[in-house]
Amino acid sequence: MTQQSRADDLARLARLDCCAVSDALDALGISGLAQGLSAFSTQEKVTGRVITVQLCEDDGRASKRHLGTSAVDAAGPDDVIVVAHGGRLDVAGWGGILALGAKRQGVRGVVIHGACRDIDEAREMGLPVYASGTTARTARGRVIEQDWNVQVTIADVTVSPADLVIADGSGVAFIPSGRVEEVLERAEMIVRKEQLMADAVRSGKPLVEVMGADYETMLKKG
Repeated sequence: MTQQSRADDLARLARLDCCAVSDALDALGISGLAQGLSAFSTQEKVTGRVITVQLCEDDGRASKRHLGTSAVDAAGPDDVIVVAHGGRLDVAGWGGILALGAKRQGVRGVVIHGACRDIDEAREMGLPVYASGTTARTARGRVIEQDWNVQVTIADVTVSPADLVIADGSGVAFIPSGRVEEVLERAEMIVRKEQLMADAVRSGKPLVEVMGADYETMLKKG
């Protein structure tokens, strides 16, 4: 895939919302919707290419780097950092200095399957953070980075580096890198159909007609 095609994919994704992408994933039989993640700093929609971080319990192994730092330093303006922490809410898997570094790198946003802290700092700097929850409890002495830029699991969804992600007020969804074109194409078709339905509602057509039998089959290609 060329750099231009990657840019085109990101531009197309940015014009969609999570619901349309979720419907497209459903229609194609792809598991990509990560349940239980919400926006905790800004309400800004986030779309981008995935860089992953895998966290684990601190078992006493010496760690030469703080969790997440390598991913942040490697990230750029097209990227979203995705932190796999098993949905843990008792300890943070992301914090304020990491958020500042991500903002410096131009990272589009952060998704954490687990808790984050220093959320007020992320809000002040305008960095979108989607997470399972928040806590003030530090990761120091409790959590370390197991690896980064590897395949991870986010709320039962398998996520790999270079997958695409979209996050907004309705949820968070991941698109496997090998299926981006078909997912985007299907989501765009769904948006077009929904726009026609919305136009019909605005024109005064009864909802029972607009959302009739055709609505239940709208995910089908056509």
